[in-house]
Amino acid sequence: MLKLSVVIPCYNEQKTIKEIVRQVQATGLEPEIIIVDDGSTDGTREILSRMNGVGNVQVVLHQHNLGKGAAVRTGLQHATGEVMLIQDADLEYDPRDYPALLRPIKEGKAKAVYGSRFLGGPRRTMFFWHMVGNRSLTLITNILFNTILSDMETCYKVFTADVAAKLNLKSPGWGFDPEITAKILRQGIRIYEVPISYTGREFDEGKKIGWRDGFTVLWTLLKYRFVQ
Repeated sequence: MLKLSVVIPCYNEQKTIKEIVRQVQATGLEPEIIIVDDGSTDGTREILSRMNGVGNVQVVLHQHNLGKGAAVRTGLQHATGEVMLIQDADLEYDPRDYPALLRPIKEGKAKAVYGSRFLGGPRRTMFFWHMVGNRSLTLITNILFNTILSDMETCYKVFTADVAAKLNLKSPGWGFDPEITAKILRQGIRIYEVPISYTGREFDEGKKIGWRDGFTVLWTLLKYRFVQ
């Protein structure tokens, strides 16, 4: 069985962090769980201090809020698995989808797998304009990199350790999704997609991404297609 590293970037997720770890552990895959707290101020860090070193959980702390991309980068640097999986801490994504995400890699069909919210899996309805923004940015990705992704912005990005070693991520914030995608595609690797479930949350429940972040994503796509 492939050794799996689950990287959980975390910022002010006091209400959900214990539950998402429980769900990851309940998959029965015995993954290495690396939680990177990105300067939380709501009590999350106190919870994590009690979880660190228990079972398969490793906690890494950022002293200041550096952004989700920086947290993912730190997590990947600490990961030792053969396969890396990025997991948000907010319960929008369901770890019960792990077997489907890992199957193409286990079967040798892919080195990178994305879980798509738009391929027919069960989902809580999203904000309309978030969907428009997501589809637009995914379309631009497909045009720039000659591919047919349906959900570039998905949290569920899974890839082998050798792919991760070549990413050299730099984007500290929301630009990390397009950066990862651009750098995987520029390695000549085609991304395999599988349908996943999705339970989107409201802003008053802690959802953090906003429409302004779309400009960061667009610039990152253009930069890594034409500049770097």
